[in-house]
Amino acid sequence: MSDQCRIVVTEALSLEALAWLRARADVVECAATDSAFADVLHSARGLIVRTYTQVDEAVLMAAPHILVVGRAGTGIDNIDVDACQRRGVSIVNTPSANRQAVVEYVTSILASTLRPQPTPITQGLTPEEWSTARRSAITIRQMSERTLGVLGFGNIGKRVAEVAQAIGFKTQFCDVANMPETHRSGVASVNLDTLLRTSDVLTIHVDGRQENRHFLTPALLDLLPMDVLLLNTSRGFIMRSTDLAEAMASRPQAHAILDVHEIEPIPDGDPLLTSPNVTLLPHAASRTEAAQRAMSWVVREVWEVIEKKIST
Repeated sequence: MSDQCRIVVTEALSLEALAWLRARADVVECAATDSAFADVLHSARGLIVRTYTQVDEAVLMAAPHILVVGRAGTGIDNIDVDACQRRGVSIVNTPSANRQAVVEYVTSILASTLRPQPTPITQGLTPEEWSTARRSAITIRQMSERTLGVLGFGNIGKRVAEVAQAIGFKTQFCDVANMPETHRSGVASVNLDTLLRTSDVLTIHVDGRQENRHFLTPALLDLLPMDVLLLNTSRGFIMRSTDLAEAMASRPQAHAILDVHEIEPIPDGDPLLTSPNVTLLPHAASRTEAAQRAMSWVVREVWEVIEKKIST
């Protein structure tokens, strides 16, 4: 059975999920950059990837017996869906596994950026120093005085909007997929121009479809308010670094916080590295142990497909 059911895992999964899979299949952990990758793929029935393995035509050609590709994560941006379909290769993923982690991450960024804590007190203060400390802690605008816009209203975008509403934000969204009315949860639906022009905070939660690549053009970025807070925790390729750098240079009061990037790792020379009002983070939104475990359990879906296909 194990000889017929080799499953190649290219990126780290939780130990529990790996142990579960090893009890059922011949599991080979091998990075896509390893010189032995093509050899171990040759007899594989399943392939499990995460973020940085590209499953393209060349990989599929090296795996003539492959039945299923599993993505331990939300999107399938790094998998050539058309090539898999042509070969009858199934694709499975974990669409909701990291939702809570990303929503918590976005919420923590909003809180730390829009309502930062004052400098902690480490020694006794005079009355004058106490007054100065309290004056310096004043936040000009509460979150309840701001409009938060959500670009992309899927599982994560919808939940971010719900949390923002609970905090007190006025919330609105625009979704190019035209989510049904029943999925809107009372959040105002607006067109793209309105979303970009009127959102004090714009948080991006688009999926990996090709149409979203460089979706935010210079003309669209130019619609953003001069003091916008822009968050991107979804897809780095929604805008070019050069375009965003120019937009932020013309908006010194604005702030962009990016957790995802078109090229990862971020290369030397990226113009955003020297943009004073841009904060770059290391793609960490889903980095909670709970989310990592949940995404790793894609192994169950992979094994279910293999069992079904082998038995028919």
